[in-house]
Order: sequence, then C-alpha cells, then structure tokens
Amino acid sequence: MNTFSFQRFFAYLHKEYKQILRDPSTMLIAFVLPFLMIFVYGYGVSLDADKIKIGILLEDTSTEARSLANAFLATPYFDARTGYDRLALEGDVTAGRLRGLVTIPSDFSQNINRGITAPLQVLLDGSETNTAKFVLNYALGVVAQWNVQRAIEKKNVTLSPMTMESRVWFNPALLSRNVLLPGSIAIIMSLIGTLLTALVVAREWERGTMEAMMSTPIRIYEMLLGKLIPYFFLGLGTMVLCVFLSITLFEVPFRGSYLVLLLSTSCFLLAALGQGLLISTLTRNQFVSAQISIMVGFLPAFMLSGFIFEISSMPWPIQAITYLLPPRYFVTILQSAFLAGVVWDLIIPNLLAMLVIALFFFILIARKTVKRLD
Repeated sequence: MNTFSFQRFFAYLHKEYKQILRDPSTMLIAFVLPFLMIFVYGYGVSLDADKIKIGILLEDTSTEARSLANAFLATPYFDARTGYDRLALEGDVTAGRLRGLVTIPSDFSQNINRGITAPLQVLLDGSETNTAKFVLNYALGVVAQWNVQRAIEKKNVTLSPMTMESRVWFNPALLSRNVLLPGSIAIIMSLIGTLLTALVVAREWERGTMEAMMSTPIRIYEMLLGKLIPYFFLGLGTMVLCVFLSITLFEVPFRGSYLVLLLSTSCFLLAALGQGLLISTLTRNQFVSAQISIMVGFLPAFMLSGFIFEISSMPWPIQAITYLLPPRYFVTILQSAFLAGVVWDLIIPNLLAMLVIALFFFILIARKTVKRLD
C-alpha cells in the first residue's frame, strides 16, 4: 500500500525533532551563526561615507583661507587635519593614511578679494574609487556652502530665481544600514536554509542510519516531509531572530505587514530548503554538501541578488541568471517590507517566482529520491 500514514509520519517527525534537539551543530547553524552574521552586517558593513580622513594644506594663512579650512574641520563627513608641509601630507595620501588632500593656494585670499576665480586643488586617492567620488563631491559641497555663508556675512547675496528642494523617500536619512540589513537577512536565510537541510540526509548516510530507515515501512514522501517540516520551523525561528535584532538593536524601520513577511519567508524557505535537500540527496557526504551549499546558496545570493550590486548594472547574461535565484526575489520583498510597506504589485510576482523555483526543486527531489541502498 502506498497510502499516506499519519502514524508513520508523526512518528518520524517526532524522531526528527528529537534529533535536532540533541544535535548542537544544528542549533549553532540555526541561531548562533545568524546572530553573528547579523552583527557583522549591522556593525561591520556600511556604505555610508562619513569621517573620511583628509588633509588641508594651507599655503595661504589669511583669514579667508583659515575660514575655509574651518569649514572642512566642522563638517561631519570629514575627519580633517590641517598642515603646511606638502610633502608630508602627500606622503600620508600615498601611505593610505589620508583619502584626499585639499590645497588652499598662496594666492587664494587675493583672488577672493579681487572677485576673480580662486582655484583649489583636491588630490584624491583613486585606489578606492567610490571613496574618491565621495571626497570630491563633499569637498565641492563644503566650498559651495562656505561661499554662500561668506556672501551672507558680507551682505553680498545674489538671489537665484529658482530654488530646488530635495526629498528622499523610504530612507530619508540615507543610512545604508536601513538597506543593507533587510538584504542581509535574505543572504543569511539563504545560507542557513540551504546548509541545514544539505547536511541532513548526507549525515544520515554517513552515520548509517539511512539504511535502517530504508528497512522500515515509511514511504519516501513521508520521510522527506518529516525532514522538511522541522527545519522549516527552525528557519522561521531564525527569521524571527534576524528581524527582531534589525528592528530593536539596529533601529531599522519596518513599515510593512508581519503577515506578509511570514508568507514571503515561508515561500523563500520552501525554495531554500528544497535546494538543500536536493544537494544532500545527490551527494550523501556532509563535507561535499556543505561546500556545494556555500557555492550555490551563499555566494550567488551575496553577489547576484541585488543585495550589494545593482542587477540592472550587470551584463545581460548575468541578469538572466539572477532570475533563477530565490534570493533575488526575497531581497526585493524584504527591502520593500522594511522601507516602503506592502506593495502588492511588487510582492505578488516575487512570491510566485519563489514558489515556482521551490516546486522545481521538489520535483527534482521526487525524481532522484528512491528507496534503495545503491
């Protein structure tokens, strides 16, 4: 008889829960590893450029030159220090101790007082291109602000017929943490979901317990379902931990619905757990399963999900590959849930895509898993 037996299923489910509770490595992967990773992403990863170390070379020591230097010293974006020795400051740029050098030339005050162009030199460390762009843009902003303030003080203000006001939606403070942490949750869940189940069947083959299970009346689908359900709820527990830390500890705003978050997490876990279960079914070796899980779970999720790098900026063949990755869709849903709220036009297509990928994995598992020892 191939009928589903609830008695067999619940007995096997009970056995899986006991095995999880008795296996410290499972708890480490499910809770300790996400805890550490969320701290790394929360505290160690930031795209906010502030307190950039720069030098101010004062070749002119006039009141105007010192006033401009003080404007650089006062801005929160720079950790600036003044100096008079060009060779020493340029040596600091070369050694990486400074990311830029602003030179106020000896004729700066004369040119300012005559009302002619007073050029400044901004020397940038091009080994870090993004930081160099930040230094240049912030330096231009400081000079422009100083120039406006000086005009006001001298009552020589020229009003423009047009003004422009900027408004930033979803992330008004422009904190990279508010974008990175929701995306990092998808990366963590990709690794945890795939790694947990990838080690399950492989561990049982290595320990010899799978042979004993094959001799019992339990059906393959009962066994696979019994393995999937405990790790599904374990993954939900991991998600709760990550969201709780993001909201309370790192103060990331959450503007969406927890029910929608639960639904999207469930769809993603089905895909991630299905991928891990397929890996463990094919390899039957814990070490190989773990390596493959990192290669196909963590690395593609980190590089190709839109978490760090914009997908639209990638070559089109790489963009096509991203459509095969569940984290691509989960990152979009998470960032929307945290920053924008419930946007159904965005959520529904991504949910359906994750469900299709999960169905594909489970079809492969059903084809590859047979009840025999060879």
